Amino acid sequence: MTYKATSPEDYINQVPEERQNALKTLRQVIKENLPKDFEEGIQYNMIGYYVPHSVYPDGYHCDPKTPLPFMSFASQKNSINLYHSGIYADPKLHDWFVNEYPKHCKRKLDMGKSCIRFKKIDDIPFQLIGELVTKMTCKEWISLYESVLKK
Repeated sequence: MTYKATSPEDYINQVPEERQNALKTLRQVIKENLPKDFEEGIQYNMIGYYVPHSVYPDGYHCDPKTPLPFMSFASQKNSINLYHSGIYADPKLHDWFVNEYPKHCKRKLDMGKSCIRFKKIDDIPFQLIGELVTKMTCKEWISLYESVLKK
């Protein structure tokens, strides 16, 4: 599902009503735990968290006019998805999340490279996501991004 939102609030208001509270809670958990220097906005038609040009002027290598993406979430057809670039780029962070997940959720982890899919809204492990958000600072993300980019 693609929503043409101009703000996170606008995005949440466009999704089906039965998902709005989960998205509001997810947004709140992320904002409460997000390290400094990341910004929130709409990026790639999702609620995104990124490194603004004021912190990282180079922007995203695929399109330097775009702030460096870090994390986002979206309401898709069959799930709510959380996208976290740090999980994809940092094997230690990935392994930590995979090991912690069963302690917070009874369902099997449904995960791609950077995408975590939650098919049952009641099973979103908000506490674990809050902890995940704290695991990488903006400076650490830029450093990791540049180290991978230069390879």
